[in-house]
Amino acid sequence: MNTMEINKIVAGVICAVLLVVVVGKVGSALVSPEELEAPVYPFSEDVMAGANAPAAAPAEPAGPEPILAMLASADMGEGEKVFKKCASCHDAEKGGPNKTGPNLYGIVGAAFAHKDDFSYSDGMANHGGTWGFEELNEFLYKPRDYIDGTKMSFGGLKKAEDRAAVIAWLNTKSDNPVALPDPAAVEATQAAEEAVDEAAEAVEETVDDAAAAVEGAVEEAGDAVDAATAQ
Repeated sequence: MNTMEINKIVAGVICAVLLVVVVGKVGSALVSPEELEAPVYPFSEDVMAGANAPAAAPAEPAGPEPILAMLASADMGEGEKVFKKCASCHDAEKGGPNKTGPNLYGIVGAAFAHKDDFSYSDGMANHGGTWGFEELNEFLYKPRDYIDGTKMSFGGLKKAEDRAAVIAWLNTKSDNPVALPDPAAVEATQAAEEAVDEAAEAVEETVDDAAAAVEGAVEEAGDAVDAATAQ
């Protein structure tokens, strides 16, 4: 068998594998199987008991739920109520004193560790940046996770609505409140980011499938070449 015939065999195998991959993708996109209301074949009681077992508890989220879209409609009264959890350590009035923690008047948009008359932890003093809405959301969710070594012993606010309310309320405690984000613009941005992530995952899966198909084709081509040369 000459080189031309071997090349034809290799090319044929690769084309066949790629065709299978493409047909599989198209078939998956076109066919949408419907879930049956009841199984076609009866299961034993043991199997059904396993199927009806309670689902495992969902994993804890990796980070706080975004609150930007909630700020414009946040309840100021609720924000003031939530702040009472912080009032033993913080004052939020203009000219108010520092307590265990610094006075928070004008905190939104201010630099980290901006008050010269308060002794911050090294973690806070060296952090850098400004207290924007997203930074406050991260910090109030789990203070010790966001700023390693912070002196703040508060465990955090787990409800996104509580964080949005108190941050929006704190924003009013300022000579120059920061403009609140437009909810529609925030949601559009989040939707675009999710679409990009989904597209990236789809591309990665397709590349992985194609790589596996090519690897399989190469192996089959090698086997075909070995068989052909052995004749």
